[in-house]
Amino acid sequence: MTTLADPVPGGRPGEAERAVALAAELAGRGVHGIVLAYVDTAGVARVKTVPVGKLAAAVSWGVGMSPVFDTFLANDAIVATDVLGSPDGDLRLFPDLDQLTVLAAQPGWAWAPVDRITQDGAPHPGCSRTFLRRMVTDAGAGHGLEFRAGIEIEWAVARADTAPDGFEPASTAPAYSAIRQIELSDYAAELLAACAAQGLDVDQFHPEYAAGQFELSVAPLDPVAAADRSVLVRQTVRAVAQRHGLRVSFAPALRGQGVGNGGHVHLSAWRDGENLHSGGDRRHGMTATAESFTAGVLAHLPALTAVTAPCPASYLRLRPSQWAGVFTAWGLETREAGLRVIRGTAGQRGQAANLEIKPVDLAANPYLALGCALAAGLDGVGGEAVLPEEITGDPAGFDPADAEARGVRRLPVSLAEAVGEFRADPVLHKALGTVLTDAVTAVREGEIMAVDGLDDEHVAAAYRWKY
Repeated sequence: MTTLADPVPGGRPGEAERAVALAAELAGRGVHGIVLAYVDTAGVARVKTVPVGKLAAAVSWGVGMSPVFDTFLANDAIVATDVLGSPDGDLRLFPDLDQLTVLAAQPGWAWAPVDRITQDGAPHPGCSRTFLRRMVTDAGAGHGLEFRAGIEIEWAVARADTAPDGFEPASTAPAYSAIRQIELSDYAAELLAACAAQGLDVDQFHPEYAAGQFELSVAPLDPVAAADRSVLVRQTVRAVAQRHGLRVSFAPALRGQGVGNGGHVHLSAWRDGENLHSGGDRRHGMTATAESFTAGVLAHLPALTAVTAPCPASYLRLRPSQWAGVFTAWGLETREAGLRVIRGTAGQRGQAANLEIKPVDLAANPYLALGCALAAGLDGVGGEAVLPEEITGDPAGFDPADAEARGVRRLPVSLAEAVGEFRADPVLHKALGTVLTDAVTAVREGEIMAVDGLDDEHVAAAYRWKY
């Protein structure tokens, strides 16, 4: 579990002493520096670092950072809102000691996610990790709910001689094939070893559909820890690849055509230790609360795509009949629906049943994606929303009149369309607050302008090595 209290100047009670002891332990293990990790609004993982001897100072008084990073684009250009994007101001980064991890593939380094507060000691309204933590706390206080979450990690592995602006897969073996696992066996084995050494509980790891593509899934955790783990897994995947002379990309689309990298989100709601997605009297074992939560996510799914698919290249991946889930529909184990209800295997359903949100990729800031998904689902719970008729098969083949009657429509086909849906969604705005809402809108509009006039191949190239 992660710390659910906001950081405070001077540190939470006992943190400085704990940090001194941890620093001594880390130094004894050969750690020299600590990566302080955060994810910006564009979904780019950014860092500051401190020597291990400064850990106590960091948890007590934070590390300085400009608020301008909240409006960075993926290409490092800066856009502005009324309160963000100027050269003024300063923030403090506070590492979460509960998630401090020695990096197995980066000898000499440890890693920790951060929360951000203002110079006056208040939570920074643009901090996405603080936002997610607040959503988790509010769900417990307002509805008696806890959540478990997991984010699938997909990436493509490129050859060492890949040109800086190109992509040459490290394996062209068939999808899901033993050949690909064999060809990259040493890399894969070291990756699993690094995850184990870092306490990352890997559920499965396998070759995926696209050339050179792999997928790794970790066990579900509370949403804040799940978002942290998503960032740490990607740091680990990239570091291990570099040790093997390989290059990896988590970008939504490597090329203008074809299957891209997803980051599907899995969520389950719990109350009093019981999984509400199993053992209920609603469809497929859902309880009334789980069904209303699912209905809430479905109702807000078009607006959510501005957060879960936040990059112009995301819409090269979100195409029908590619298992990307590009329709406002839900179904049992239906991979073409935007929401996929998963019952789990008989005998394990009480633990395994969950909701999969499919139109998500790894350009998404995981804290924003999970926080907004919770806001959407909780809106459904509060309104006792009811799910429409479920679907089977591929909605791309539905008769248009039948699809319309069933409320099945395409999700946004461009980032501009997604931003329009996001602008019109007061529930997400209220959850995010004005500062984060404005940051999301400004950054998305900046990304749209950054690729204006480019064809699909050049859009893919623009983001290929940003994620």
